[in-house]
Amino acid sequence: MSRATLTISSKNYSSWSLRGWLLCRMAGLDFEEKLLSSDDPSTRAELLLLSPSFLVPRLTHGQVSVWDTLAIAEYLHEIAPQAGLMPTDQVQRAHCRAIAGEMHSGFYNLRSALPMNLKAHYPGFKIWAGAQADIDRVVAIWRDGLSAYGGPWLFGAKPCLADAMYAPVCTRFLTYDVKLDPACAAYCQTIMAWPVMRDWVEAAKAEPEELDELDVEF
Repeated sequence: MSRATLTISSKNYSSWSLRGWLLCRMAGLDFEEKLLSSDDPSTRAELLLLSPSFLVPRLTHGQVSVWDTLAIAEYLHEIAPQAGLMPTDQVQRAHCRAIAGEMHSGFYNLRSALPMNLKAHYPGFKIWAGAQADIDRVVAIWRDGLSAYGGPWLFGAKPCLADAMYAPVCTRFLTYDVKLDPACAAYCQTIMAWPVMRDWVEAAKAEPEELDELDVEF
């Protein structure tokens, strides 16, 4: 099959692009990146949460074109089951799909109040109640997985779909100085030390484009 192309938007601001990119790297897919400009209307709609559906990340692989992050994950799991994007155990796999789906469809208050911005850091950031409820739920999900499967990843010894889905949340917690218990703080450190994550962060910090609407000032 021909080499794949993954279309993404800003590496600094786009949490969905990060998720799709991590999944492709985890699957061992040979792919080329196509980066959309932040001036593109659909890109700005995605980054500013102005659209209910997004066309990035989009994976093109031969005749296949798929643009929803969970759909990309399911496709990659089909073509590269050996990559371990999902747990081999059926019960764990169902659990993984459930918490990945929860991230995919929920946590709107967290997304809007704490937008992803890898270049920024806001010590002492004041978190309003709606976003705090989302943070509490994320922390509960992490504690449950780390306790049930032994860590250091959400489903045990190696990263899977769930970790790719929650990786952008780790960056948000660091950017906005969210206080975490030791287990969840250690999980964030595991995510940020992940070699593929470090590659993404390095590229994000080198991006010239900035969106004033997402550069919060206090």
